[in-house]
Amino acid sequence: MIIAVDFDGTIVEHRYPEIGKEIPFAIETLKRLSDDGHRLILWSVREGKLLDDAVKWCEERGLRFYAVNRNFDEDGDNEDRNSNAAYSRKLKAKLFIDDRNVGGLPDWGVIYQLISRKITYQEYLLEQMQSAQPEEKKKPWWKL
Repeated sequence: MIIAVDFDGTIVEHRYPEIGKEIPFAIETLKRLSDDGHRLILWSVREGKLLDDAVKWCEERGLRFYAVNRNFDEDGDNEDRNSNAAYSRKLKAKLFIDDRNVGGLPDWGVIYQLISRKITYQEYLLEQMQSAQPEEKKKPWWKL
């Protein structure tokens, strides 16, 4: 699966244009998703040197991306975007991991569960609510 991942506020705390501290388990989870066969695209507002710094920061921690701020062209035909009137800026990703999601950024452990188990956040929350409810105690047969 192709997964687009934001940088500031998602992998690291918001300190733009500086690089904030890593959000706990972000790099570890993303590396595991990559090891599981998912293709990660870094999708950030950063550009130029600020983007290069973010990519380098991730690479120093062993995280490499399938593509950065663009779709990866499987055919190796990297057309100039300006020369292609039909070019779409929309990223071809199945999932987006971003702190600007409705409801904010879930914990990275939850993110891994959602992706690896192929469940929605709603399904996950329902499971959590059901497991938190105490089981009804049945009356012993002699009190029926």
